[in-house]
Amino acid sequence: MNAIQDISILNLCLSFIALTIPIAGFWYFRVGLTKATLIAVARMVIQLSAVALYLEYIFEKNNPYLNSAWVVVMILVGVFTTLKRSNLNPKMLALPLIISAVTSIVVIDAFFLGVIINLPYVFESQYFIPISGMILGNAMNHNIVGLNAYFEGLTTNQNLYYFLLINGSSKKQAVNPFIVRALRKALNPMIANTSVMGLISLPGMMTGQILGGSSPATAIRYQIMIMLAIFTGCSINLMLSIILGNKTAFDRMDRISSLVIRKNR
Repeated sequence: MNAIQDISILNLCLSFIALTIPIAGFWYFRVGLTKATLIAVARMVIQLSAVALYLEYIFEKNNPYLNSAWVVVMILVGVFTTLKRSNLNPKMLALPLIISAVTSIVVIDAFFLGVIINLPYVFESQYFIPISGMILGNAMNHNIVGLNAYFEGLTTNQNLYYFLLINGSSKKQAVNPFIVRALRKALNPMIANTSVMGLISLPGMMTGQILGGSSPATAIRYQIMIMLAIFTGCSINLMLSIILGNKTAFDRMDRISSLVIRKNR
């Protein structure tokens, strides 16, 4: 396999020309997304550049404490981004979401890195940080959808919840319709994406490995593994977030707190 073709700084700068097409469309249709797009792209460049410098240092040191600290930072950023985008109260739900994220990462990394890949050193930065990042990034996206659907569904359809309680249902039975809706809404897109993978598109990790010189067969095996890890990790994270979130979102009388969703939208 040939070595990966490098991209010069000049050519990378030229790639920003492609943005003129969507921005022209935004201007033409008066969508109002031009400023948000430019800010998002600028933040992406700054953040990725900073991360590149930091990861160079982390990969060189390959220290378990440094590697774990970076994953903890990713967890905290993911949790508070989820809460902000879902419009949920951080004081009530930050701790349950952090516990859920840590639990899912520990379970997934221990199994897939320690057992499936069989790494002698589970905290190997080359594997530990990218795979944890992929799991957390996907979990954040699906948690935003799922938690928003669950808690907003409960607060806007309280009559159904209380009707079920009054008619003899336990709290577990009363919240179950809302959990089912949240899980379906959050995970259905990932199930659909998984079902067509390889037919419609080549996934990112597989493409990256092929570009990096790995054989397609090796890249495919890793992609299958990471998709299983992502789906399992996202499912564990979301289900735990709902279960643990219920501990703080309801009072002793099983009433949903009016503070769970922030008023200032």
